[in-house]
Amino acid sequence: MSWRRKWRFLHVALLVVVLLTAGCGGAASNSQPEQQPAPAENGASTSAFPLTITDASGAEIHLEKAPERLVSLAPSNTENAFALGLGSKMVGVTDWDNYPEEVKEIEKIGGLEPNIEKILSLEPDLVIAHVSANNKSIQPLRDAGLKVLALPDSKNFNGVYEALRMLGKATGTLDKAEEVIQQMEQKKAAITAKVADLSEKEKVKVWVEVSPDLYTAGRGTFIDDLIRLAGGINVAAEEEGWVQLSEEQVIAAQPDVIITTYGGYETEKPSEQIRARKAWADLPAVKENRIYDLNSDLVSRPGPRLVEGLEQVAKCLYPERF
Repeated sequence: MSWRRKWRFLHVALLVVVLLTAGCGGAASNSQPEQQPAPAENGASTSAFPLTITDASGAEIHLEKAPERLVSLAPSNTENAFALGLGSKMVGVTDWDNYPEEVKEIEKIGGLEPNIEKILSLEPDLVIAHVSANNKSIQPLRDAGLKVLALPDSKNFNGVYEALRMLGKATGTLDKAEEVIQQMEQKKAAITAKVADLSEKEKVKVWVEVSPDLYTAGRGTFIDDLIRLAGGINVAAEEEGWVQLSEEQVIAAQPDVIITTYGGYETEKPSEQIRARKAWADLPAVKENRIYDLNSDLVSRPGPRLVEGLEQVAKCLYPERF
């Protein structure tokens, strides 16, 4: 199994475990239109060093100057860093990083349990972690004398913006972070405008399958946010977080569209397996051949490419509008 396939599988598994155990506080906000992202406080667009920043773990990180050597503990963090123009400062990434192309030449530091000795040997000024996905690694790295910035969980676009701003502030690239956020907002607005006039009757019901054992994304997840923004109705919206439904529940929901996000680790085309499920033969999505295998990286990594994931979802739901 390739590292790319392993990452897709483990990322889904990790999301399910993390969000089931940690809960999804604030999920109710997903039922309302998402507010515009707030600009940097006090109109500040650059970071003045030295500075102290409070990260998502509640720790205060003191930085004398903008870091020059960065290690990332998650592919989404790596994509955020590259989007902020920090690619040349990246000295270590995970075994599963695959975007952008340049990451293939960067030293690898392991997977879910990074190699602390390897990271220490790279002498990073700052390690970029994810507060939930890397929660077991953060303290050992700090105990080893490293500065670790834990970025927040992202349950919607605003969560992605918060992570970009935090990273931008810590690296002296807040200007660029605001630019990236503005670009994402513009692209998101252009997409949502194309489905804004849909009536409730016109909206399609969507089943999102994140694993073959029928795990899906309920409210309080960024995939649910993508479905809502794309004008769809998530059939699992009454559930919270990442949950497993029964086959009977899916069939009862009668989805018009089925989207999969796990192609590439067990099978290249999960849609083919779904079409072969005899009990699903009479579902509208199956009868109308509306089963789509999405690029999982675009809808599973809360980073700058999430807006591409939104467009991908919207095109599946309403191809005639795009």
